[in-house]
Amino acid sequence: MNDQIMPTALDLPMVDPLPPETQKYFDICVEKLGFVPNVLKAYTFDIDKLNAFTTMYNDLMLSDSGLSKLEREMIAVVVSAINKCFYCLVAHGAAVRQLSGDPQLGEKLVMNYRVAALDDRQRAMLDFAAKMTIASTEIEEPDRQYLRNVGFTDRDIWDIANVTGFFNMSNRVASATAMAPNDEYHAQAR
Repeated sequence: MNDQIMPTALDLPMVDPLPPETQKYFDICVEKLGFVPNVLKAYTFDIDKLNAFTTMYNDLMLSDSGLSKLEREMIAVVVSAINKCFYCLVAHGAAVRQLSGDPQLGEKLVMNYRVAALDDRQRAMLDFAAKMTIASTEIEEPDRQYLRNVGFTDRDIWDIANVTGFFNMSNRVASATAMAPNDEYHAQAR
């Protein structure tokens, strides 16, 4: 690893040198972002776990979907706000600011998404993500039907549920391991 800052509070030995495919992936991160996100560095103790994490993340957040990339990042922020996950609030708050071009939207979603000027579709999506985060066992058919009523397909509902579930998992891992966000996120898109 290029820098010695530990991405988590755990003392896990990082694979060094990284496999060529992993180094190439990290080089792309540096090219696109200017740094390697600490969440990726945190997984470098086990390349198979890193690959599983990045495969799932890239599929959920970057592949074709009826949800825009911004909407998926909005879900990440709202879930992370409920879970009080510092790492994800910083990282995905920066992504919302960048993708929306609206620094206030990122801040509003971090603090309380209900104060943001959202359309009915986005509000329903975030309400569903919030309910799934707080009380997933209370989701019933009327909750899914409401999403359909504002224009989401069943495939979109699947994507909302999976993005929400992924960030509930990653929030808990980040919080439990004291994962530190990269300093660079704080200044992005402000």
